[in-house]
Amino acid sequence: MGPLSPARTLRLWGPRSLGVALGVFMTIGFALQLLGGPFQRRLPGPQLRQPSAPSLRPALPSCAPRQRLVFLKTHKSGSSSVLSLLHRYGDRHGLRFALPARYQFGYPRLFQASRVKGYHPQTGGTQIPFHILCHHMRFNLKEVLQVMPSDSFFFSIVRDPAALARSAFSYYKSTSSAFRKSPSLAAFLANPRAFYRPGARGDHYARNLLWFDFGLPFPPEKRAKRGSLHPPRDPDPRQLQVQVLPSGAGPRAQTLNPNALIHPVSTVADHHSQISSPASFDLGSSSFIQWGLAWLDSVFDLVMVAEYFDESLVLLADALCWGLDDVVGFMHNAQAGRKQGLSTVSNSGLIAEDRQLTARARAWNNLDWALYVHFNRSLWARIEKYGQRRLQTAVAELRARREALAKHCLAGGEASDPKYITDRRFRPFQFGSAKVLGYILRSGLSPQDQEECERLATPELQYKDKLDAKQFPPTVSLPLKTSRPLSP
Repeated sequence: MGPLSPARTLRLWGPRSLGVALGVFMTIGFALQLLGGPFQRRLPGPQLRQPSAPSLRPALPSCAPRQRLVFLKTHKSGSSSVLSLLHRYGDRHGLRFALPARYQFGYPRLFQASRVKGYHPQTGGTQIPFHILCHHMRFNLKEVLQVMPSDSFFFSIVRDPAALARSAFSYYKSTSSAFRKSPSLAAFLANPRAFYRPGARGDHYARNLLWFDFGLPFPPEKRAKRGSLHPPRDPDPRQLQVQVLPSGAGPRAQTLNPNALIHPVSTVADHHSQISSPASFDLGSSSFIQWGLAWLDSVFDLVMVAEYFDESLVLLADALCWGLDDVVGFMHNAQAGRKQGLSTVSNSGLIAEDRQLTARARAWNNLDWALYVHFNRSLWARIEKYGQRRLQTAVAELRARREALAKHCLAGGEASDPKYITDRRFRPFQFGSAKVLGYILRSGLSPQDQEECERLATPELQYKDKLDAKQFPPTVSLPLKTSRPLSP
């Protein structure tokens, strides 16, 4: 795999080690010095690797396309649509996927290299390298680096916790004990501790799901004092008002209420967007969160934002030196009754009840909210470097190509209710209380167009099975040939 560069050295600091180290420092009273003071010489800012800024390349780039990729597929964040484009790209270019035996890498347990199909380092032979690791896992960097080279392009996607909570409650209603016991999301968020029990089966879906998927350690839950009838206080949702503008609205999307619980603060010392927090932050100190975010910055080259999905796709194509057609695709795993695409949750235009639910969801998922604020800000910093006019042009072109593909490939030019999808190759897996939409192909396509449209419309589970069969073709036992009897 070769020696690690200094910029990648911090990748070996897994989140568990990170939490232990931070706990030791906080115990001896030096936690605050980690962000400034004598310890800064041991951990200078440049070592915490920032994602590389998009280059201002010409229309015909001379760079080589990146094809060693690690995508952390987070839950209910538009990640199935990203997975679809990775499936298509790898399939088209003959790349080798690191595949799970079934459909996930032992989730919700931390990723283990041994769960990758075809990974056999102990045999002593030459291990066939993998190009893409992209299916559901709980991130575990040390084990990922057993499978993928350290110079792979690491990326992921996050979503506003308020929007994620709405989707997760509907999808995981039968899986999470906390959601199952609650009559509605509003009832759950009004008093989440009446339903939520840390460590209960499936309850990782009910709080800070992004933080969990990234494999970060959790601070200990604060418990009520003995004899107290009052549960521990969660952050005041009124302090969590944030304005996130619709896609394409510009850098004002980063504008935060000065009374917000978590503020991104630009620091000249290490050029990072850091998270500061007032004393009312309940689940962890700002130092704890800063450590987690700084570690993620050192590992991930790009973190997309679901509310700016198309903008993120353009930046992804630029970072990978791919063409725009490589990232054009259809939305996958979208629930019926919701607008196609991933719209933002904005305070403007919401009724008071919805605004309260949004604020409560962000407060309850406060670690996820810190992640979201941080990576929303870093995305817009990349957009500024890329150029907003240039981005707007690329996004408009991407959307036009997607619309043209939909009209050309799909019956009715849009997603369909699963009850009308009779071809099992294109019928998405149905789970949760809402229908998951899929696609029906138009008839009369040319063989070449049929192949490409099938790639665009194939759901993630069926595509994984297709890649599995391609990489690990079933062995067929042929009958023994018998001698032909001689004619009498």
